[in-house]
Amino acid sequence: MLLQRTTVTKTLRRIAAALSAATLGAGLIAGCGSGPTDTPGSDPVATTGGAFPVTVEHAFGSTRIAGAPQRVVTVGYTDDQAVLALGVKPVGMVDQYPNPPGRSPDLNTQWPWVKDKWGDARPEVVMNNGDSGPNYEKIAALRPDLIIAVYSEIDQAAYDRLSKIAPTVGRTKAEAEPFSAPWQDNAVHIAKALGKADEGARMVKDIQDKLDAAREAHPEFAGRTAVAVSWYKNSVAPFTTTDVRGRLVSGIGFKGAAEIDRIAGGSFYTVLSPERIDLIDVDHIFVIADRADQEALKKFELFANLPAVKNGQVSYLLDSEGPAIGAAMSQSTLLSLPYAIDELVKSAG
Repeated sequence: MLLQRTTVTKTLRRIAAALSAATLGAGLIAGCGSGPTDTPGSDPVATTGGAFPVTVEHAFGSTRIAGAPQRVVTVGYTDDQAVLALGVKPVGMVDQYPNPPGRSPDLNTQWPWVKDKWGDARPEVVMNNGDSGPNYEKIAALRPDLIIAVYSEIDQAAYDRLSKIAPTVGRTKAEAEPFSAPWQDNAVHIAKALGKADEGARMVKDIQDKLDAAREAHPEFAGRTAVAVSWYKNSVAPFTTTDVRGRLVSGIGFKGAAEIDRIAGGSFYTVLSPERIDLIDVDHIFVIADRADQEALKKFELFANLPAVKNGQVSYLLDSEGPAIGAAMSQSTLLSLPYAIDELVKSAG
């Protein structure tokens, strides 16, 4: 599985989130430019309704959006899904999971939870997971009137460059580290930028109600420790309690492994050395990895000897293959979460 949102990449597909690209530092495209009208994603898709003008406070300042955007480009790894959930089809997006060579349509538009929303739309890919930054030329050519860079690691310099192309909304103001904001905050933040704060809040509440119902239906999860892990560079890589996967595990009632947070030192995951395999000596383990990585992990003796593994308390969740439960968890968006919650509960039962 590819750890999304990291400064390193993996040959196999996979998230992110994890994980992702390095700090963005591509060259500046001055001005907005005017791209060809027959490029992928060039058909404008207006927002429906919405209250404007609106000013959104974020980590890099504030952005005023005068009216309903006609052409939205998303630079955050999962921002496209929040925008889609609110009735807008981005004209440009990030390829969070590398699309297999020659595959069409793009894998990232074909997940079970987004396929119907995209329909026949074919957004332009403005950045791939693992790139050093977005393709500013492509973004400018798409002539956006709004850029969303919320679930993203862009820095001030990248934000300034994007802002010269179109009004840009960065990650939430309260987010100390990239990718650490609760999914609820990100969803409402993006909804506000689209003039749909109330609609976004209602959708968040619906998902929170679903999480609450899952906890109530499974009191046996309460008090048990659990962790979500991946297999990365021939090592076990657990996600922290502040990562979207960790939040989802605790959201259905499990208790997270706080010591992993300390070892991670502010990152959303860590790679364990063999002598620290004890950090995932928990009651239940959720493995997010595609088949090849699952098989490699099962052959790792230190993992195989953990009590949870010996007791059958492991949920092996395919990442980008098959039902792609791992991808749904890793994205943790307004669209993927209902699916992820159902499948996660089913796997732990």
